[in-house]
Amino acid sequence: MSASQGLSDDQANEEYEIEKANIVRSETAAIDQQYEKKYKQASLAQQITKSSIANKTRMKVLNAREDVLNEIFEEAGKKLKDASKDKAKYQKVLTGLIEEGLYALMDDSVRVRARKGDVDLVKKAIPDAEKTFKEKANRDVTITVDEEDFLSNESAGGVVIENEAGKIVIDNTLEERLKILSTNSLPQIRLAVFGPSPTRKFFD
Repeated sequence: MSASQGLSDDQANEEYEIEKANIVRSETAAIDQQYEKKYKQASLAQQITKSSIANKTRMKVLNAREDVLNEIFEEAGKKLKDASKDKAKYQKVLTGLIEEGLYALMDDSVRVRARKGDVDLVKKAIPDAEKTFKEKANRDVTITVDEEDFLSNESAGGVVIENEAGKIVIDNTLEERLKILSTNSLPQIRLAVFGPSPTRKFFD
């Protein structure tokens, strides 16, 4: 075999080895890229699954808490009618509700609606409400009791107060007061029942 032939074989072998190494590197890089892509996809899928589970768990907790709060207010609503059983205390409540309505209307003449069974107590409550209103607001007011259009007997009690024209109405029934209380006091009730939220950074 000539020297030139041997050199040619060596060159061919060297080129073969170089080409083989290039192919191996290229395939290895492709495999690495494919693995990295699949790893990222798997990580993303895992994050989405974790987030979905966390959100579902959070919603279950929130729904359970909402059910508890609804039960609290529902139970309070059932007990509202008991508020009118103690006549002396209930009369004071009526006085306060009428007085609040007077401040809201600031009118010279108002009409009060109540349950038919509460009319006598309302009439007894009116003088104290008138007196206090006059002292604080420095104005007189005439209060009449509507003895034709009564509140439903299904109502827990309280009063509805209107101006003489009947265009401005103040709903001071016990049901409405409970509704307002439930809205305004919800944060405090949540805190009292469930404790402070670990995710809440600011407090009123």
